[in-house]
Amino acid sequence: VQLQACGGGLVRAGESLRLSCAASGSSLRINAMGWYRQAPGKQRELVASITSAGSIEYADSVKGRFTISRDNAKNTVYLQMNSLKPEEIAVYYCYADVVVSNGITRTYVRSWGQGTQVTVSS
Repeated sequence: VQLQACGGGLVRAGESLRLSCAASGSSLRINAMGWYRQAPGKQRELVASITSAGSIEYADSVKGRFTISRDNAKNTVYLQMNSLKPEEIAVYYCYADVVVSNGITRTYVRSWGQGTQVTVSS
């Protein structure tokens, strides 16, 4: 499985960016997809996630400003980020929990995208 993220860049505080991440591979079955971010010197933190059924979770800090969505047919997840803040400067990583089944048991293997830089100037 390969995940290709794009959409990062440099914006001013209060502006918006839209990230996208497409998963590719043969016979993909994906459960959850989402985004983490890692700021310099800090641990990676969950920003938002969405399951194949559409259940969504957000970090408290982004609720009301960020929107995660997903196109299951394209195995693509999006993150619309509005009202960006300078403290949200980070590398944003997408992930996908790929279903692996042998017909008896089912597990999830997490794959990561390469990260895309988001920079917000004050």
